[in-house]
Amino acid sequence: MSDLRPLLEDITDRIYREADWGQPAQYIRELAEVDPSQFAICVCTEDGRMISAGLAERRFSIQSVSKVFALMATLGRIGGQLWSRVGREPSGTSFDSVVLLESERGRPRNPFVNAGALVTTDALLSGREPKLALAEVLSLVRAAAEDDDIHMNAKVAKSEERTGSRNKALAHYLASFGNLINPPEMTLGTYFHQCAIEMTTSQLARAGRCLAGFEGAPSVVSTLNVRRVNALMMTCGHYDGSGDFAFQVGLPGKSGVGGGILIIAPKVASIAIWSPGLNDYGNSKAGTRAAALLSQATGWSVF
Repeated sequence: MSDLRPLLEDITDRIYREADWGQPAQYIRELAEVDPSQFAICVCTEDGRMISAGLAERRFSIQSVSKVFALMATLGRIGGQLWSRVGREPSGTSFDSVVLLESERGRPRNPFVNAGALVTTDALLSGREPKLALAEVLSLVRAAAEDDDIHMNAKVAKSEERTGSRNKALAHYLASFGNLINPPEMTLGTYFHQCAIEMTTSQLARAGRCLAGFEGAPSVVSTLNVRRVNALMMTCGHYDGSGDFAFQVGLPGKSGVGGGILIIAPKVASIAIWSPGLNDYGNSKAGTRAAALLSQATGWSVF
């Protein structure tokens, strides 16, 4: 643990030297315009230390990392009822694929692919106004990070609404199978705003403490749901790249197309990494490389 700061600085230097950034998500204007050659890493340990390197205080759109917090909120609200509508298996397909929905009668494989996240958001709405469901997710994120300076970017949400044809198709397809309770437009609007939450890498690392099993971490999720969410992050958190992430890193993690990754080393550390360029799976290219370097150097893999 005493060597973490020089280790994080060494990883950061290595990432900048390699300069293998990938390309930011092109289908959301605000993300497409972000310079890909940026990097940040932050580790929060059980004793409360925060060690960071790079641009750890720069805000970014967490996008699908928000699915972790929406899932926590939904499980807290309706519990295991969610699993009648969403599976718990890896998809083996891209995050926005419609292929399996037809063969599996509108029940998404897991809550981290876009179709599953839409169902999760729909369940969280539970007949409420979208602003109440969004307030619940945002309040959970703020409580987990113990920081109220976390907000949604309305411009990003609007941009996603303009370009989200695939998500709109998924929502209407889910509705055709009776797996959306609310009007598709309502669920979609809530989902787009949820994905538009902005955080710094250090805020995201702090928010992950609740999933690391730390004593004294904010009590925003039950012990049972901590285990469930971590299991899903390990098996499904990087879409069709989840197996490779488990192989290279060996820790539960959840990525977002904004370039963020939340990683949990149970009982040891909550880790957040950000670099906006993506690999072919839609996960942070430099971030995935950095996560592997960190895991190899620390031996934090659960395997």
